[in-house]
Amino acid sequence: MKKTWISLLTAGLLGVMSQSAFAAPELIDKVLAVVNKDVVLASQQEALVNKIKFSARESGQALPDDVTLRKQALDRLIQESLQLQLADRQGLKISDTQLEQAINSIAADNKMNLEQLRAQLDREGISYAQYREEVRREILMNEVRRNQIRRRINISDQEVKQVVQALQKQGQQQQEFHVGHIQIALPDNPSAEQLNAAKAKIDSLLKRLRNGADFRELAIAESNGPKALEGGDWGWMSPQEMPTLMADAVQGAKKGDIVGPLRSGAGLHIVKVFDAKGIQQVVQTEVKARHILIKPSIILSEEKAKGMLDGFLHDIKSGKADFAALAEKYSEDPGSAVQGGELGWSDPNVYVPEFRDMVNRLQPGQYSEPFRTSHGWHLVQLEERRSQDATDKAQEQRAYQLIYNRRFVEESQAWLDELRDEAYIRIEGASS
Repeated sequence: MKKTWISLLTAGLLGVMSQSAFAAPELIDKVLAVVNKDVVLASQQEALVNKIKFSARESGQALPDDVTLRKQALDRLIQESLQLQLADRQGLKISDTQLEQAINSIAADNKMNLEQLRAQLDREGISYAQYREEVRREILMNEVRRNQIRRRINISDQEVKQVVQALQKQGQQQQEFHVGHIQIALPDNPSAEQLNAAKAKIDSLLKRLRNGADFRELAIAESNGPKALEGGDWGWMSPQEMPTLMADAVQGAKKGDIVGPLRSGAGLHIVKVFDAKGIQQVVQTEVKARHILIKPSIILSEEKAKGMLDGFLHDIKSGKADFAALAEKYSEDPGSAVQGGELGWSDPNVYVPEFRDMVNRLQPGQYSEPFRTSHGWHLVQLEERRSQDATDKAQEQRAYQLIYNRRFVEESQAWLDELRDEAYIRIEGASS
């Protein structure tokens, strides 16, 4: 299997395994941190550390010493606890049906069926029940993060026009960079002592890197950035998608370059260009789809909502009912219901992940089975798919998405810092 089970999750943040994952049942657990009304347990830290070690063995990645690794794991668990608590306060829930859909999508994306995925988990010593909870937590964190950060992002027409002009100047060629990032955090208005200590640390890291130290190992050990436990690896990005600090750092850089120290409001930074490439501008793929949305409620259960769509699908396929007529009468998406469920031509990425993945898998003319998203239950038909050169409208959409992606990354870290600053956190002790 090309990807380990850790990399199966789409988002980024590592989940918290159940406290029984690796701890023997006779051991008494220990509280490592109090996070508002929640606690982080030694067994959770142990499980996360073991997961990171497994991934490192699979990829041949070196790791820092256990003390450093456990500290980073504890920080990650505190961060996850804060997000999950916020999701709970907001009443966000992930139904079993949504969960199974997500797991099936993960399996499909990795060219497996559910049975093959479960077999792979067994080989890696992961129970399916444990994995289900991992995915459930990951979906919850992604949902609360998306909800919170989306409202912080405002993009003006002028900004979009400026990026469109920049894209047009680049012509048919643009560069992408595979970047790494190490951050040494600083508080707001740091003292001279704090600033000097951070400068000394970043200078030491730069010296070690230039003497051949492993960037990912140092990131895991020392970075305070959002991708620390991933070795500081941000993957492939165009400069338009990067945070401004990174975008400035990679200008004119080539494979292997290390740029830093850089200063921002969040601290001091090092950026490494793992690789760089020039790529042809991607031809845009759009889909034309229509759907019927049924929202569960106190009166209408999940099962009955899905059952309605099962009935609609049977009647449509047998010729007893017309999709457009059913959408007009029953769909709870007011924007599309009056159009017979028509959503028009769109980039699939504008939809929520479950809907996007479904329309990407369907063939033109094909109907989906009923499936669940955060909006409710859907029945969708993919009507057409097309690829086309960028039009003015397409370039504007691309520009908007590039700006949004950059802002999302920048605002994510700021939001997480604020969430932590506002929380009550007490570290009880470190697990050795």
